[in-house]
Amino acid sequence: MGMIVKPLYTPRYVPTGNEVAVFETSKGTIRARLFGKDAPVTVGNFVELAQKGFYDHQNFHGRVEGDVVVGGCPVTRPLRPQQVRMAVREQLRGVHPGIGDAGYVIADEWEANQRNRHVEGSLSLAHKKDANTGSSQFFFSLADHPEYDDRFTVFGQVEEGLDVMHRLRIGDDIESVRVEGAAPLPSDEDLPETIVVDGEDGPQEVPNPAYQAMQALAHLLERKAVV
Repeated sequence: MGMIVKPLYTPRYVPTGNEVAVFETSKGTIRARLFGKDAPVTVGNFVELAQKGFYDHQNFHGRVEGDVVVGGCPVTRPLRPQQVRMAVREQLRGVHPGIGDAGYVIADEWEANQRNRHVEGSLSLAHKKDANTGSSQFFFSLADHPEYDDRFTVFGQVEEGLDVMHRLRIGDDIESVRVEGAAPLPSDEDLPETIVVDGEDGPQEVPNPAYQAMQALAHLLERKAVV
């Protein structure tokens, strides 16, 4: 069986530079200023997901003491906190927190990002080993980690709730994520299924990655989980 290639999505939301993410968790509220001008693709993607309710009722599924705490995997949505902890310890057959995403990937931005420094409270895009494989998962840095600066895109910084961030554990609820200061999201209804690009033999019609990405996301939101 070949590897599944997910569409590379460029968000249609253009950050204003005024966005603040508000994470309501079972441990309290975290407010993070988003770096929309320095990481517009990552912030645009996060805003679209948050405002569509993608992160609501998920659970944090990863924590390394003194390192990071990780969330954003839709596999956790239907699970209770104890089930998430069991699944992370591989005690829940067939459930693998950490493998889920939004059905598409986005481009890394750490190279051109002038604010790409992992310090305590940094909000960054998680991804797999390969480049440009980030999607929906994110992590908070629990301490300074300059070794991550040339690997992961920093797209925000905690302004309020550092104490809450440090208390987060695997299985804790992400009750909701909303973005203050965000402009209205663009409509997905006018996305064409195909686009015309220049090929070796002239213009050719190809599937529209943005349409494919939004179809994948809509399917996930409808199912409320990734299996």
